[in-house]
Amino acid sequence: MRVYSPVLKERFPLKYVMPGAGGANLSPPIEWEGIPENTKSLVLVCVDLHPIARNWIHWCVINIPSTVKGFSEGASLKEIQAPAKELINSYGFKGYGGPQPPPGTGDHPYVFKLWALKVSEIKIGEKPTYEEILKAIKPQVIGEAEFTVYFGR
Repeated sequence: MRVYSPVLKERFPLKYVMPGAGGANLSPPIEWEGIPENTKSLVLVCVDLHPIARNWIHWCVINIPSTVKGFSEGASLKEIQAPAKELINSYGFKGYGGPQPPPGTGDHPYVFKLWALKVSEIKIGEKPTYEEILKAIKPQVIGEAEFTVYFGR
């Protein structure tokens, strides 16, 4: 199983970061392949694992049908449709919220994680913590993949 972005390599291009950090907060294109055959749904999360960020959720999409192969650039709040559901990020709004690390804290690691689940739907609150997401999906995971991109200012 593999998750990746054709445009996110080592560092975030500015258009994908928050306006406060000089960007346009456009959700990046994300693609995946090699999903296990018995997958019923997928969960995609982007989380900042820097100690200062404390597992800050930038994007969480649950109940993605296993037939979906990725999201195009700018898909957040526009193209992602039910049964897939975008949850409220750590900024406090629904959908994608790009990087905006505090100045002077160095590069932050933004980890895009994709999990394949053996159920078509998970139940979780509208604004979950990273720990709550992991707890909700753990019993259902049959595959996972991730990649990391950095940004600092």
